[in-house]
Amino acid sequence: MTKAEEAYQDKMRESGCIVCRLYVGTWTPSDIHHILHAKKRIDEYHVLPLCFFHHRAGIDSARCVSRHPYKARFEQRYGTEAELLAKAREFIS
Repeated sequence: MTKAEEAYQDKMRESGCIVCRLYVGTWTPSDIHHILHAKKRIDEYHVLPLCFFHHRAGIDSARCVSRHPYKARFEQRYGTEAELLAKAREFIS
């Protein structure tokens, strides 16, 4: 990963979980989720900041849906990854 890519991901991570910001109104520490196309990473700039619960906790409940392994339910509830990426980029610009 280049220094520019690392700096970009740091900004995303520091902005907090995009789902928590949009749907709960709080800042939550986040991990980086890579958006995939044909099961491969697009690049290091197509990433979402997601907290553990919205990223990889494996939850599908009335309270929360995790991206892994519930992509369809996650997008149905919170918007597509492309839509969330656009919103996340607004927070870091």
